[in-house]
Amino acid sequence: MKLFKRALVLLLIIIGVLVYLNYTKLNIISGYAAKNMASSVFVAQRSAESITQYDNNVPLIKLAETEVDNKTKSASSSVYGFMERQSVYREGLGAVLINDDYDSSEFTLKPNRNRLSDTIPYPYGQLNPKDTIFPEIDMVQLNKAVTTAFSNADVQKTRTLLVLYKGHLVTEKYIDGFTKDTPILGWSMAKSVLATCYGVLEHQGKLGMDWPAPIAEWKEDERRNITLNHLLRMQSGLEWEEDYTKISDVTKMLFLDSDMTKAQKKKKAIAKPTEIWNYSSGTSNLLSGILRQQFRSHQEYLDFPYSAFIDKIGMYSMTLEADIAGNYIGSAYAWANTRDWARFGQLYLDKGLWNGEQLFNTAWVDYITEPTPHSDGTYGAHFWLNVNGRYPDAPKDLFSCNGHEGQYVFVIPSKDLVIVRTGLAQDPLFDVNTFLSEVVKSVQ
Repeated sequence: MKLFKRALVLLLIIIGVLVYLNYTKLNIISGYAAKNMASSVFVAQRSAESITQYDNNVPLIKLAETEVDNKTKSASSSVYGFMERQSVYREGLGAVLINDDYDSSEFTLKPNRNRLSDTIPYPYGQLNPKDTIFPEIDMVQLNKAVTTAFSNADVQKTRTLLVLYKGHLVTEKYIDGFTKDTPILGWSMAKSVLATCYGVLEHQGKLGMDWPAPIAEWKEDERRNITLNHLLRMQSGLEWEEDYTKISDVTKMLFLDSDMTKAQKKKKAIAKPTEIWNYSSGTSNLLSGILRQQFRSHQEYLDFPYSAFIDKIGMYSMTLEADIAGNYIGSAYAWANTRDWARFGQLYLDKGLWNGEQLFNTAWVDYITEPTPHSDGTYGAHFWLNVNGRYPDAPKDLFSCNGHEGQYVFVIPSKDLVIVRTGLAQDPLFDVNTFLSEVVKSVQ
């Protein structure tokens, strides 16, 4: 009996130590589960059962038990009853993790949307795509590429796939539970959407990429030399830890902060601008805050991305989610269906020209695809590049929006291709190089 009691005490001590060491992680675990559930149910209109079975069924996150309240449009999660977190849906602004700073009465604004009727086929309009046959497209080869992307489903976990060629839909495929109308979370593809806001403002003559970042706190120290260009290229020299496996700068920002634009702003400089390249979601959210400063009112800020290009190119399924302070979370939370993500890629393939209107300078594409020093040719300005042959069997002029778990919008100018792939697994589980090479081979 004494031995049993000693073993029980030892077990309780071990459990206590484990809880103590991981207690702060529970905040992140339950926060992720609640946020992902609320957004997926109320933005993407998917079932809670599907989110639990697939999206939240990953290490650590699957420890959380999540409940959805359709009446209040919210989701609550906890880990064995510890650290309960709640995420609430707000019309037009998506879901947000709430804390003591949250006051529902403050969320009276939402972005104004402008849905235009047209008689133009997809992707430039809302009518059904034309059934177009291109003799230079080997459909047998293209279908092989699609089949490969959806093969070994338990590993590759592809959900949706679409290919545009010369502004025409040539193929698309969706797994059960997903359609052309299902919004997909782009994760870090949101960074490229945010960057486009800067491209539009530059085209309108309202700012320049060489402008100093308008941060009052930086004016009295070495950070005063940081420009918008440095921020867009992730070469500001500011301290930042982008590690999703632990309590880090990025996880604290996404799951604890009320105002996500402040996290990077507070960081010290560890190098001079351009001396290092350091991928930072905090930088993207800082840029979202700087974007807000360009407008006289919160409403104008909320409206801008939609009026500037999102609604103009017909991305009516897109939702940009905001934090408690009402800032767009430009690092991670943009939703759109697969066809609309492809419209975004087509806008860049067409160098900003959409149905006769130039939305950003043609030179903007040259700017965002210019390799950033110290990124080994993999990064431009909030877009990823293939200059160094990251995907050795794909054209070097490929550039892309990349997101967590394998969300991709690939633009290949030399082949007139836009390729969208979404899923729950990324490289190397989803073999991006093989997939791209198979698609490119189909264009004779």
